[in-house]
Amino acid sequence: MPPSLTTLTDEALLALDALTGRATNLVNPSIRLGVTGLSRAGKTVFISSLVHNLLNGGRLPLFEAGRSGRVSKIRLEPQPDDAVPRFQYEDHIRALVADRVWPDSTRAISQLRLTLEYESASGWGRLFSPGKLSIDIVDYPGEWLLDLPLLAQDYRTFSEKTVALASSGVRAELARDWLALSTTVDPAADASEATARALAEAFTAYLRACKSDERSLSTLPPGRFLMPGDLEGSPALTFAPLPDLAKGNPARGSLQAMMERRYEAYKSHVVRPFFREHFARLDRQIVLIDALQAINRGAEAVHDLERALGDVLDCFRAGSNSFLSSFVTRRIDRIVIAATKADHLHHESHPRLEAVTRRLVERAIERIGMSGAGIEVMALASVRATREATVKHGGEDLPVIVGVPMAGEKINGEIFDGERKTAIFPGDLPKNPDSLFEALESAPEGEHLLNFVRFRPPHIEETGGGLKLSVPHIRLDRALQYLIGDRLA
Repeated sequence: MPPSLTTLTDEALLALDALTGRATNLVNPSIRLGVTGLSRAGKTVFISSLVHNLLNGGRLPLFEAGRSGRVSKIRLEPQPDDAVPRFQYEDHIRALVADRVWPDSTRAISQLRLTLEYESASGWGRLFSPGKLSIDIVDYPGEWLLDLPLLAQDYRTFSEKTVALASSGVRAELARDWLALSTTVDPAADASEATARALAEAFTAYLRACKSDERSLSTLPPGRFLMPGDLEGSPALTFAPLPDLAKGNPARGSLQAMMERRYEAYKSHVVRPFFREHFARLDRQIVLIDALQAINRGAEAVHDLERALGDVLDCFRAGSNSFLSSFVTRRIDRIVIAATKADHLHHESHPRLEAVTRRLVERAIERIGMSGAGIEVMALASVRATREATVKHGGEDLPVIVGVPMAGEKINGEIFDGERKTAIFPGDLPKNPDSLFEALESAPEGEHLLNFVRFRPPHIEETGGGLKLSVPHIRLDRALQYLIGDRLA
């Protein structure tokens, strides 16, 4: 992480936290697993399915400790941070399994503790290990993570970058009203609450338009403008970037001075506490992305996703943790980048989806690898909503996926009711990811390379005793093994 994102005070507090955490860990071993992702990537679904499969003996063949029978007990326990909301696992899994609807997306930070009792695979480990590991799952919106680069930017830099991005490509149309309003105000004029509020509202409307399903753009800081929570209407969220700022310090009492002060308040009261109290305390991290949605929206959405992922991964305090260094600092030593909704493609395209995802984060992979941390890229489906089949078409076998499209989904002019199954050919990703990027650049506006629709969660059968079987998935066990498997060796 660039040093400019932290102050000496931050580092001192983080060192104290690391020392306290390490001492506690010697008695009660735990690992803090961060789960984040950009909008609609499936963070809530990932955590719910992961916990449900662990608690209910789900099919996790690549999770070595479970497959070998070394895990004797798994249970939910009270979380260690009383001031952080609990991840409402029971509500979310009920929505998935009983109601067959996707749970509400992440709107704020939450936490859940899952404790595993196990037997070490080695005699040495059985001698010295307590045979217990607590996994503190920390769920937080990716939009908050995209705010961290703001810590290294002053208001002028933030304004210049945001206005330049808003003036390019499809964003120029989406930002038209906000940019037009910005040109009518004089930054040197006396500060006006009405003007500040009008600018903030227009800027927020632009960010919402970027995030909409029709555009699916990813680079959207400040994140709390879209998820204000109890800060809604506060001065810390009533500011906006301004174009053409004059050099030098703004005059006291001017609109620019007000905007600068509120921007700095946003960093001090929103971004820095999140970084110091939550983000900097993570040990492992999974970042979920909806690459298929971006591909379906075209070249600009894909490039924007690539930019956002670069910003996100640049913020990680990545690196290896030695026994001694862990007493003074915490590093994220394993990271998974996962493209979700792999069940929307035939399995033959899964390696290609992984290759596309790797291409999106290749610069960050190189940097993180040099830091000594491990990074894994994969395609997964936290909940498998489809099955694969083959149909005859034009005398040839065509691989299709079968599922229940959500109510309102439209395929070839037919609108589905959320009850009837259908088979669709989703299309193929090219073997070479560069070919996909070239095809996206040359594709006409509105043309989709993939036949992508949203499916309902699957119907899960019950056993004779009325117990629901575990949630089906794709490669959830591979992600689990990479993220925590070494801690159960």
